[in-house]
Amino acid sequence: MEKNIIEEARLKKYFEITGKALNAAKKAINRKKRKDALIVIDMCQRYYDDALFFYNKGDYVNAFAALNYSHGWIDAGSRLGLFDVKDSKLFVVK
Repeated sequence: MEKNIIEEARLKKYFEITGKALNAAKKAINRKKRKDALIVIDMCQRYYDDALFFYNKGDYVNAFAALNYSHGWIDAGSRLGLFDVKDSKLFVVK
């Protein structure tokens, strides 16, 4: 296997994981931190949408990078308590 190649199966796995985390975060917004949570959700969604754009163009490397940014925002939001989540498989939890 070549070093700078992202396999489609791996990319699809990350789309699934990040998509689940993003949907769960949208349903678990901390009411007291709603304004900040919505900002983070917006960034997560934008990077997720960018990942789909790159994926559809066949640019798997940039799709993978955008997914990692999306999930990074989700993890930051969960760690800061913007989302009331407990699933340590999808989020960084306190």
